[in-house]
Amino acid sequence: MSYSSQVIRRALSATGRVSTLVRTGIVAGVIVAAVAYPVAAISGLGLKAGATMLNELPTELPTTPPAQSTYVYANDGKTLLTMFYEEHRRFVPIAEVSPYLQQAIVASEDARFYQHTGVDTKGIARAFVANSRADTVEQGASTLTMQYVRMALRDGAQTAAQVRAATEQTSGRKLREVRLAVEVEKHLSKPEILEGYLNRAYFGHRAYGVFAAAEIFFSKRPADLTLSESATLAGLVQAPSAYDPASQDRQAATDRRNWVIDRMLELGYVSVKVAEAEQAKPIKLKLTEPPNDCVSVPDKRNAWGFFCDLFRNWWTSQEAFGDNPQQRADQLRRGGYRVVTSLDPDIQAAAQRHVRAKEGIGSPLAHGTVVVEPGSGLVKAMAVNRRYSLDQDRNGPHTSWSATVPSSYPNTVNPLLGGGGMPGYQAGSTFKWFVLLAALDAGLPLSTAIYAPQRYVSSYSGGGGGSGDCGGVWCPQNASKAMTGTQTMWSGFGKSVNTYFVQLQERVGAERAVRMAERLGMQWRSDVDRTMATPERANGWGAFTLGVSDTTPLEMASAYAVGAADGVYCDPLPVLSIKDSTGAEVTSPDPEGNPVPVADPRCRQAVSADVARAATDAARCPTGSGATRGSCGGWSTADQVAGIVGRPVAGKTGTTDNNRTAWFVGFTPELSAASFIADPDNPFNAVGEGNASKPIRSASQTLRDALAGVPVSGFRPPPPSIVR
Repeated sequence: MSYSSQVIRRALSATGRVSTLVRTGIVAGVIVAAVAYPVAAISGLGLKAGATMLNELPTELPTTPPAQSTYVYANDGKTLLTMFYEEHRRFVPIAEVSPYLQQAIVASEDARFYQHTGVDTKGIARAFVANSRADTVEQGASTLTMQYVRMALRDGAQTAAQVRAATEQTSGRKLREVRLAVEVEKHLSKPEILEGYLNRAYFGHRAYGVFAAAEIFFSKRPADLTLSESATLAGLVQAPSAYDPASQDRQAATDRRNWVIDRMLELGYVSVKVAEAEQAKPIKLKLTEPPNDCVSVPDKRNAWGFFCDLFRNWWTSQEAFGDNPQQRADQLRRGGYRVVTSLDPDIQAAAQRHVRAKEGIGSPLAHGTVVVEPGSGLVKAMAVNRRYSLDQDRNGPHTSWSATVPSSYPNTVNPLLGGGGMPGYQAGSTFKWFVLLAALDAGLPLSTAIYAPQRYVSSYSGGGGGSGDCGGVWCPQNASKAMTGTQTMWSGFGKSVNTYFVQLQERVGAERAVRMAERLGMQWRSDVDRTMATPERANGWGAFTLGVSDTTPLEMASAYAVGAADGVYCDPLPVLSIKDSTGAEVTSPDPEGNPVPVADPRCRQAVSADVARAATDAARCPTGSGATRGSCGGWSTADQVAGIVGRPVAGKTGTTDNNRTAWFVGFTPELSAASFIADPDNPFNAVGEGNASKPIRSASQTLRDALAGVPVSGFRPPPPSIVR
């Protein structure tokens, strides 16, 4: 049984408690006070008072496990993304700790560890005499068991006052340690106590416990530590800063190591020949700096930081980890979980390659792609032409009128792709997807024919005096005169005919389209969007179909994925599995530990399978794939997509007024990808018509590369009943 699961439950009678302590000497408990304070400070403390104090002290040791590091991996369960911790620590069973280190700790900290029963009366007497002569604290008398008790009390503290009580230099604290140490020795074996000590001790250089110490100083597992390395670590626990060989005088660390080896020699752990040989060696470090949080994602995988940020925000929204975001964040940093995320390194690499090839990392325009899996919501990739970094001192000039505001390029930690607090970007005609689904869901067939003029006088008020204003009535127009004529859902979607979809929205009701977007995961982030989405205003939101609401690539990839998943919508999910630290070795490929069920996909039937298949058939038109049940009208807005992807693919382009943003969302039966280009610092800064093709190509090429070697599968055609 390991230290982390020990609970001393036995309720002892008062007689039993006192008799136990008599065996180790009540006087020893009184003398302990002299170890922490000069003799004069306890001159009034006698045998009777000491016995009373001891009898009133608790005998149950809190067994709160110390904080442990959470490890976060890519979907292969091997590639480390990052770690989260307050104190870098991993539990290691005593059997996996080098015998040299076990011996070195005993030799340097408690030579009589295997002889005493928690309190070393000889050591106390020796320290008492030394401290009495000096009238100050010259020697300590804490056994390894007492030190373990102190660390357990510290780790179990819930308040600052409890931390102080566990560590302050008072006679009361020492007496409590004595009492609890005796009880611990009755219930834990010596190896278990040593195991607990080694996993809780601080070795300096941000290394808590033997696993972290071996990793940080020597880049190896505790089982592989040599005699010299073990003696070096053992020498650190008394004064971690003073003897730190990585940041202090190496000679001080060497002298301390050699002293530990001398103590091992005295106890017969090593021979004279071995001791002399080891003491002659220099201390050789191989330092490791364990990553911590998303800003510490390794440089070669820096682009993964944006996915990491999504994961962290997702974690703090899960009620299973606490009552509020702060508690959940603490649990992430202290809980010792093993998290296997949904991030696919190969798909991520493809997305990153294509994004940065089209828009350099130093561009003020943000170009990014998100890939999710239909039917599960698993987020496979999040790529953007930015470095994930807090260092923004050398960022480029801001593109808005406010030069004093920091820009987001090339370095930022803003969630540009979704999953955080940013409002996102207008997505243009990609929002026609929601009107299409709402119309099909309301019973209108794919063949619904509507004459689409170049300019249409709608039933919606607005216009604001701009080009879309016809005397207070909204009058949208098409991007091209070639769109004029009778259109169906196939051709209207394929050519992105504005005046067709405004009329389709009028027939079905704008509120139906708004509610459809909500069913597919859309959130309203701006005050304007929240106001327009209310039941009182939604039916008058005519411009909704043209994508005037803010959204993110993560939302759009998930919303379009319902077409490939027969109408099933899944919340975006960044994890495959989470295991807790119960008996877990989280750094191994197949650890133990209990699965945490929050990693299960959260899906619901948003629309019927027939509606989803019909919408997908129309969405084949923009990509050049061709519909299976109707005519796409002879041309489309992104007919190169089918040739790039090389398999059945559906999707939709989108641009906003004056080409301020450009989008493409595409999906196959296996994956859904959303790509955009915009200026996140200044939404009025147009990306330009020449950049509109970049999202189309980035998403298409990413889908192609991600599915290389995957058998080709097609979409299921819609039934005749929903076609005409």
